[in-house]
Amino acid sequence: MHIQDSHWSTASAIAPGGAVGAAGGNGRGPLDGSRTTPLRVDAQRNLEHVLRAAREVFGELGYGAPMEDVARRARVGVGTVYRRFPSKDVLVRRIAEEETSRLTDQARTALGQEEEPWSALSRFLRTSVASGAGRLLPPQVLRVGVPEDGSETDGARVPQQRSQLTPELRLVEQRPAPEEEVIAAVDDAGAATLLEVVGRLVDRARAAGVLRADVTVADVLLVIATAAPSLPDPAQQAAASARLLDILLEGLRSRTV
Repeated sequence: MHIQDSHWSTASAIAPGGAVGAAGGNGRGPLDGSRTTPLRVDAQRNLEHVLRAAREVFGELGYGAPMEDVARRARVGVGTVYRRFPSKDVLVRRIAEEETSRLTDQARTALGQEEEPWSALSRFLRTSVASGAGRLLPPQVLRVGVPEDGSETDGARVPQQRSQLTPELRLVEQRPAPEEEVIAAVDDAGAATLLEVVGRLVDRARAAGVLRADVTVADVLLVIATAAPSLPDPAQQAAASARLLDILLEGLRSRTV
């Protein structure tokens, strides 16, 4: 798991013309340019290869991995990557928004199809870990509610859990290190939606007494982010993920259950 929050900023540069919308169709246009005509077959194939390679490379090495690594994994020239994604910012935003949207959909599915609160939460965790999306979570999502000076207080878990005193999840803009490359973060709306839906899963499980009272949305997201190790052997990775998740789920359960 390689999360590099110093490489992210909500104020980062975006593609010319503002074409940085999520692939999920949020009405802001495609991330990879303003083209509205269908791609040629070979161009579409190259795009799919680049996106798949980017997910693999960023999942293994973090969002700081160079575009050359993505091109090499996709078996295309780096110029092909830049023709579809004019900057690394645009490619990173595309991947991050897709993965955030995927996790949100998985949380909604668990809420809608599982009546028992613990089953809903554990289903979401197992599905999300198996998909590997946790390795591509934007650091912005994992650091919601962190004080700007980086200090921790008793009431500032990350991200801050909803409560009667703090009814809203607060997104805190991260200040990137000046010496490091700035990569655009997933938009606040997508991050806030994910946190809200996962928060509903957490609230239900806590209210039912099956989840430890001190578990927050942060804990749940960190389980997703850490329970999907990147190992060279797929079978070994699946087995390790399943074993680690079993252990983490036991840690989340209320001891009175």
